Amino acid sequence: MVTLGDAAAAVAPAPDTMVEAAAADPATLADEQLIEAIEEEALDAYSTAVSGAAARLIPSVASLRVDRRSGWGGGSGSAVAFTPDGFLLTNAHVVAGAERGTATFVDGDELSIEVVGRDPLSDLAVVRAAGSGLTAAPFGDAARLRVGQLVVAIGNPLGFAGSVTAGVISALGRSLAARDGQASRLVENVIQTDAALNPGNSGGALADIRGRVVGINTAVAGVGLGLAVPIDAATRTIIGALMRDGRVRRAYLGVVGGTRRLPAILAERLGRPSGLEVIQLLDASPAALAGIRAGDLIVSLDGRPIAGVGDLQRSLVGDLVGRSVEVTLEREGRLAEIEIIPTELRV
Repeated sequence: MVTLGDAAAAVAPAPDTMVEAAAADPATLADEQLIEAIEEEALDAYSTAVSGAAARLIPSVASLRVDRRSGWGGGSGSAVAFTPDGFLLTNAHVVAGAERGTATFVDGDELSIEVVGRDPLSDLAVVRAAGSGLTAAPFGDAARLRVGQLVVAIGNPLGFAGSVTAGVISALGRSLAARDGQASRLVENVIQTDAALNPGNSGGALADIRGRVVGINTAVAGVGLGLAVPIDAATRTIIGALMRDGRVRRAYLGVVGGTRRLPAILAERLGRPSGLEVIQLLDASPAALAGIRAGDLIVSLDGRPIAGVGDLQRSLVGDLVGRSVEVTLEREGRLAEIEIIPTELRV
């Protein structure tokens, strides 16, 4: 007697037979070959993008070794040549306490360097190598970056020269606290990436796939969480000041504040939702001497809209120092205008 189970077993093909049949199916084979071709093409495109950016930038990235003043010891990091006549960009903390050092490139060239200027409040510094004919890296614009965009990090982590890692832009618009003596500032629009960064990467390049430097790697906040100071209009101004004057002049008001929403009527009138609330005034500061009070809501400085801390920081440029400027603020429901004379920020 043949049972239904026996009949099913006799009819159903063995597992090996099913696999062989699928493998022999021309349509299945064609699909698998198409998938493999797509995967290979995608891998080739990724590899081409990373290797192309690396080839363009590796000759411009140097390993820095600096001689710190007595008691500081030595230090090391990376730097990026951005002019053929010897100017390199790095982090201020890489050259802290140093005046001289050496820059070593991947081709073996070792050049002596001098620190031209450093700005701890942006964590940027410019050094100059005693040589010419350097391969200058092109600057990009971090303002054009997008989350998810492919980037390449090039530096000298743990002393391994010309190391390349790749990742994506994880986030934009981060802030990084910076301090110099008693002065503190938020470095704005910091780039977050998952490209692997390690000690020694500081001062190295973060680049887009065209090999344009869009950031200077500055910190490792955790595994897969690297931070870079952006190359944008603000940092280009800082770089220019460091090359020209060796430092960055900033105006000082002496207010401690935070972003606060404007009353609805005022927000509609001004066309923006927020201003800077004055929380505290520092003793004998320009703001205190001008009559600004805690609780005032600053909405403009020297004609520039102020919607928060970032706007105020960007507005406190060196050319405001020593001249009378107008502050517009909201006080007790009314707009008021106050003249103030900023002093230079001392660190």
